Amino acid sequence: MDRDGTQGRTPSQPRPGKPLTRGSDPAATAGAGERATAAKRPSGRPLAPATLTIFGAGGDLTSRLIVPALGHLVRVKELPDSFAVIGIDHNDGTTEQWRQRLTETVQGSRRDAGIDEDVWSWLVQRMHYMRGDFTEPDTFSRLGKLLSDQQPGQSGGGNVLFYLAVGDRFFGPIIDQLGRAGLACQSENAWRRVIIEKPFGHDFASAKALNARILKVLSEDQIYRIDHFLGKETVQNILVLRFANGIFEPLWNRDHIDHVQITAAETVGVEGRGRFYEQTGALRDMVPNHLFQLLAMIAMEPPISFNADAVRAKKTELLQAIHPIGAGDAVRGQYGAGSVLGKKVENYRREPNVAANSATETYVALKLGVDNWRWAGVPFYLRTGKALSTRTTEISVQFRQAPYSLFRDTPVEKLPANVLTLRIQPDEGLSVSFSAKRPGAEIEIDGVEMDFAYRDYFAPIASVGYETLIYDCLIGDATLFQRADTVEAAWCAVQGLLDAWARAPAGDFPNYAAGGAGPEAADRLIARDGRAWRPLGGSHRHRNGDA
Repeated sequence: MDRDGTQGRTPSQPRPGKPLTRGSDPAATAGAGERATAAKRPSGRPLAPATLTIFGAGGDLTSRLIVPALGHLVRVKELPDSFAVIGIDHNDGTTEQWRQRLTETVQGSRRDAGIDEDVWSWLVQRMHYMRGDFTEPDTFSRLGKLLSDQQPGQSGGGNVLFYLAVGDRFFGPIIDQLGRAGLACQSENAWRRVIIEKPFGHDFASAKALNARILKVLSEDQIYRIDHFLGKETVQNILVLRFANGIFEPLWNRDHIDHVQITAAETVGVEGRGRFYEQTGALRDMVPNHLFQLLAMIAMEPPISFNADAVRAKKTELLQAIHPIGAGDAVRGQYGAGSVLGKKVENYRREPNVAANSATETYVALKLGVDNWRWAGVPFYLRTGKALSTRTTEISVQFRQAPYSLFRDTPVEKLPANVLTLRIQPDEGLSVSFSAKRPGAEIEIDGVEMDFAYRDYFAPIASVGYETLIYDCLIGDATLFQRADTVEAAWCAVQGLLDAWARAPAGDFPNYAAGGAGPEAADRLIARDGRAWRPLGGSHRHRNGDA
């Protein structure tokens, strides 16, 4: 029997539920036995023919994430019948060689077990490779001809999704060349869209300049600035949790919430990306994009609908309301030698392509405020770091303590806090902690927990996190992508801190051991407000290590 008294179910027998998707109208949900769902496109209407063109076809992102995601979309029949993939890279090679490399990668990845031979055959026969220099006009002339060959019945090559899976230095040049070659032009019968990976700029000025450059070629509705965190089901579930359940929103404000903690902890170090990380650091790498997207989801005002413009407008408003972050409300750290999950880890400064006296941070903790009516006075604590003890991403909302008149003889600090924790990864789900009486003659209070794990209710779906994002681009749903003003608002919020840290490089690095929870200064940052970080990884019953 399960905890609720029902018969146990296998993963192939998920619990009945009422999933609510973007575009849904909660008021339109009918009987209890019906699913509260709404399709993103009219039922039964096939996707329009399209070609996905990947710049950076020989890169790790393409082989590990983009192509496996396409395979999963094929398996669930979410790609059009008339679909093609063109891969462009500067390396010599043939279509057959590219297909073979991708086949070997997919076959060797445990996450892609759902891609069987029939699925892979369907996809791989639609793949074509083209060698080309991303900055040369000839590359784009040949691409235009190849696009026309792939969709012969479509004027000018039909619908095309360009994926920039390349270093950020190529974003501007590639889009410039697309414009000069006429490949970015849309018509009534054919769309052109561009996916741009992070980093989108390195500070406020560079992000603004990049936006200005690409908007000379593309319209905003053609641009899909991707953040793979938003492809995670648990991130998308935040909006459903808040706005499809009547019990949360009345409490979601400064009157009931004491503070919010957002954590993104990694056990890995820089994994051979020393050259990239030396120019980036934890603040640029994680805060303006991943952590701020989680912040926006958890703290934004309710949109009038799940329409892309409505949702993104509210997220942007939230980021614009972040109070300027000063150096006194931030801590930076860099890992030294230690042990993570029983494996020895070298000092960051001894990583390949890292300076021996590097001042690049691998850990960041922030306290920030949101200057609006809902959140005035409520602190948000954010932290992210590498080479920590546990891999976990979660959001913890701690509610205010209850009045103490009934418990005069109980020390206030020993009353358990009410905390709602949303686990983004690796053990997706949420938990709620509250107080309960221990059995016995005396009134003894203890903390207990209700827990929801996705795997207990829904059958697992093979995913690398990019499936929803690519599908949304194909149907033109930009809800999970950032607008120009959203990106600029995020960089604006951290620009003052970037400038302050550039003027005064850290002098105490390394200041935490690999395998720990971060620098002691991060504990002091939150302790000065009478609070403490939640333990990395939490203590709920489903935690099973660094999966």
